[in-house]
Amino acid sequence: MGFALGVQFHIFGPKEKVVNSSSRVRAQMPASHCSINTTGKQREYKYKSMIRKQRPLVPLSSASPIQCVDESPSLALQKVAIPIMVNGCTGKMGKAVIEAAIAAGLDPVPLSFGSAQDAGQTVHVGGKDIKVHGPSDRVSVLGSVFYKYPNLIVVDYTVPSAVNDNAELYCKVGVPFVMGTTGGDRKQLYKTVEDSKVYAVISPQMGKQVVAFLAAMEIMAEQFPGAFSGYTLEVLESHQSSKLDTSGTAKDVISCFQKLGVPFELDQVKKIRDPAQQVEMVGVPKEHLSGHAFHLYSLTSPDETVNFEFQHNVCGRSIYADGTIDAALFLAKKVQSKAEKRIYNMIDVLREGNMR
Repeated sequence: MGFALGVQFHIFGPKEKVVNSSSRVRAQMPASHCSINTTGKQREYKYKSMIRKQRPLVPLSSASPIQCVDESPSLALQKVAIPIMVNGCTGKMGKAVIEAAIAAGLDPVPLSFGSAQDAGQTVHVGGKDIKVHGPSDRVSVLGSVFYKYPNLIVVDYTVPSAVNDNAELYCKVGVPFVMGTTGGDRKQLYKTVEDSKVYAVISPQMGKQVVAFLAAMEIMAEQFPGAFSGYTLEVLESHQSSKLDTSGTAKDVISCFQKLGVPFELDQVKKIRDPAQQVEMVGVPKEHLSGHAFHLYSLTSPDETVNFEFQHNVCGRSIYADGTIDAALFLAKKVQSKAEKRIYNMIDVLREGNMR
């Protein structure tokens, strides 16, 4: 797995124009870059590989939404093997979560929900045999599993079309869940959970570092509305060909730019799903064509003399799997403490400061 996050901006002389950034996407992994050009001449921007130790999040101001309020993990939860049911275990993301759960000391139950085509299969992952159940018997299966494992946490990495039906089932049974699947009717999703009072972590983005970047974007949008008025925005996102919908992360970043004064519609996002284009144009390593997330947001001033670029590239799925396990541990703690708040997101998980 690799992760890169970069921000750069260029300032050009009055007679020079910004080159269309989407035609020159650069992506080497792992990498980070930041550069400024004030000479009016294009320079070659080189990535520098870095290894950084993860540091605690520091609030940008007293109004910052991210604060570490609990510095020590719950020892009780660390000692108990929390049962976790991963729905969508036939997919690569589901398998990655099961492996991460085992590594973290959680106890994956030997059952999972899948499509009608996958029903009856037994998936072997992380030394566990997981039997897949289809839509027809999921109500009785979930009820019996929750009865056997009263501390159960469900993790959902199914498909967008199943998001709302699955959430309604979890809420009907009363089982806490982490919704990592993107898509579906998100307003209805939140309403379903709110009406049921079930504990849930809902987030289209489970990568902790990417979430921290999103939080910084939201702070900027809140504190400096209209700062980029007049600028034009280009968005390019590349994911494995099996991802059908537009990235939820891209939607959140675009929302921030809209608050910053940039007009942009979701149908303007350039979605790259063709493997040949991903290698040649985007620079995705061939070994990660089946699992990656490369995003580039390019802002250009009205006179085309200033260009800002925000880029984050992820290879593999471990960043999401690890974040999902942190969310499950966080949720188990909230259930155990009978917290008043019931619906959470990954910003709440970051705030807690209990990540491994």
